Amino acid sequence: FAKRMNPPWKLHGHNYKLVYEFFLRFLESPDFQPNAAKRYIDQKFVLQLLELFDSEDPRERDFLKTTLHRIYGKFLGLRAYIRKQINNIFYRFIYETEHHNGIAELLEILGSIINGFALPLKEEHKVFLLKVLLPLHKVKSLSVYHPQLAYCVVQFLEKDPSLTEPVIRCLLKFWPKTHSPKEVMFLNELEEILDVIEPAEFQKVMDPLFRQLAKCVSSPHFQVAERALYYWNNEYIMSLISDNAAEILPIMFPSLYRNSKSHWNKTIHGLIYNALKLFMEMNQKLFDECSQQYKQERQKEKERQRDRDEAWTRVEELAMRNPGYAPSRTNSIDSSIGDLGSPLDGDAEDDMTYEKLEAEAREQLYERCENKEKPLLRRKSELPHDTYTLKALIDHKRADEFLPTPPDVNKC
Repeated sequence: FAKRMNPPWKLHGHNYKLVYEFFLRFLESPDFQPNAAKRYIDQKFVLQLLELFDSEDPRERDFLKTTLHRIYGKFLGLRAYIRKQINNIFYRFIYETEHHNGIAELLEILGSIINGFALPLKEEHKVFLLKVLLPLHKVKSLSVYHPQLAYCVVQFLEKDPSLTEPVIRCLLKFWPKTHSPKEVMFLNELEEILDVIEPAEFQKVMDPLFRQLAKCVSSPHFQVAERALYYWNNEYIMSLISDNAAEILPIMFPSLYRNSKSHWNKTIHGLIYNALKLFMEMNQKLFDECSQQYKQERQKEKERQRDRDEAWTRVEELAMRNPGYAPSRTNSIDSSIGDLGSPLDGDAEDDMTYEKLEAEAREQLYERCENKEKPLLRRKSELPHDTYTLKALIDHKRADEFLPTPPDVNKC
């Protein structure tokens, strides 16, 4: 096994399995004496063992995970060193290489270690969470190890609820801006955190948290909007929202109301109607106040837009009176664009009632069920055809007819 710990020496196939199984049985033997073995299983041995976690073989990494976990349990004097070296691997991964094959396995070991931390947590453990685990969310390959990372974070928060605020604020700081699948992962982790959050800690972070959720509901990527709206199906989260509706509803209402009419995906419409209905059930008076306030804000925005349009019209008229003015083709284009109107003009402002929301949600559910029964057909693109692309496709000729076929050597 000492040879296996030397990185240049590689075993292949079934051989390394025998080596690891033999060593594991040695560690798990009832007659095993850590004091006698610590002469050989020392810091150098552990460091070489950790280097092997970058193996491309998942079976080997699984054996390494079990082996390191057994060593951590048996050798108390090596525990701090093992944690420190794992930290160093994470630091190199985050800030230097962004490549390591064993991050998920190392996090799985840490999940078990964190679960056994004594209370109250030591300061070094809190620093590990905030300075090592949370920055792992920034790496591009987050999807490879995210379930294990989320588990470690939640374990820390169950141990010490006071860490909830810095953790959530850090997640919001690292929130992906242009990577929708990663955004869905963040939403998954955030819901796991909210499942264990204390009501007092929730009140500290609900303002920035729901401002981010409002942005997610407005996302044009339907999976992001859908995942955010699924929060309204979580009973514990709904109880927290209900207790703090006076602060949360004014944040969420504009995004929900606007996207109930403008979002391109009908599934999102149904989920939004459901969320609005739940808000209305919580506090009808507050819901009506938010609705009226939203309409007033939209009216003010329309007036500001109208003032801007009139100001530009006056500027154009003054420019046309200039003796050196010469009409150009761009003027006609600008005027045709201006005739399209403002996007605010199409925002209908009908009154929302409980019955209407109920009917809309039921209609969306009926449409989804009806669509499931229909046979799946390939939908053709509705985008306008590019004439240049069509011409290039028509003019394209395969190269086969111009290239001579080499003779078959078997028939020569």
